[in-house]
Amino acid sequence: MLREVIKEADTIEEAKRKAAQALEMPEEELQFEILQLPQKKTFGLFGGCPARIRAYYEITPARQAAEFLKDILAKMGVTNPDVTVKEEDENGSSLEITGEDLGFIIGRRGETLDSLQYLAGLVANRVDNSYYRITLNIGDYREKREQSLIGLAKKTAKQVARTGKKVSLEPMNPYERRIIHTAVQEVKGATSWSVGTEPHRHVIIGPTEDNLKKKPKRGRKNTRKKSAKPESSYSVERPERVIREFVPRSNPLPTADGATPPSKTMSEKEESSALYGRLDL
Repeated sequence: MLREVIKEADTIEEAKRKAAQALEMPEEELQFEILQLPQKKTFGLFGGCPARIRAYYEITPARQAAEFLKDILAKMGVTNPDVTVKEEDENGSSLEITGEDLGFIIGRRGETLDSLQYLAGLVANRVDNSYYRITLNIGDYREKREQSLIGLAKKTAKQVARTGKKVSLEPMNPYERRIIHTAVQEVKGATSWSVGTEPHRHVIIGPTEDNLKKKPKRGRKNTRKKSAKPESSYSVERPERVIREFVPRSNPLPTADGATPPSKTMSEKEESSALYGRLDL
C-alpha cells in the first residue's frame, strides 16, 4: 500500500520540500519521481513550465501505527509529538515517542502507555491483515521497567526455592509476563506460570517438584521447656545407725556340756528393735 502526492514548483528541490510537508515525512524517507522538468519562459514571456514531481512511500504496519499515534497524541494535548520507527524484524517494530511533557502518557505503572500500544497494534495489524508486534517506548522507561521486573522475579524465585511456598504477583501485560518467566528460569528450584484472564492475568512463582521432594516435612516442635524438679521444702534426715552391744545376763544359762556361752552382739533384727523400739507381747 502506497501513499503519494504530486507537487509543482519552480524548481525540483522546492517541489520535493512541498511534497515532504504534505506527507509529513522527512525527505530522506520519501521516494520521488520527476514527472516534468522546469522550463524557463522564452524572453521571459512565452512558454515555460514548472517542475512537477511525484512523492510516495510505502505504508508499512509500523508507519501506519506511527501516523495513528501522532493524531492521538495531538488530540491528547501533546505539543509537536514525534514518533520514530525502529523496525526490529519482519513481524515487529519499536516506536519511540518524543516531545514535551510526556509523563502523563506513561500513566501508573505504564498502564496508559500499554493502552496506546494495544491500539497501535490493532491499527498495524489491519494493513496486511496479519499479526504485527508494536512496542511503544518513551525515553528509557521500558529499559528501567525491564530491569525492575527482572530483579523482582529473581528475588521472589529465590525466596520460593528456599521456603517452598508459592507467591502471586500483580497483574501484568503479556510483554512483562514474558520477562518474569524468562528471569525465573535462571533460578534453580523455582518455576512460574500464568493464571487468570485479561486484564487480571498474573504470574505465580512456585517451587519445582524436585525442590518439594528435598524439603523435609516439618513437624510440630515442642517448645515447652522441661521444668526442673522442684526441690523439697523440707528434708528428712535419716537417723544415724546405732549399734549397741548386747549386755549378757549376769547368770547365763550353761550349755549342755556345762560351759558358759560367750557374750554376743546384737543381731540385725535386734538392732532394728533397739533403734525403733521394741514391742513386747
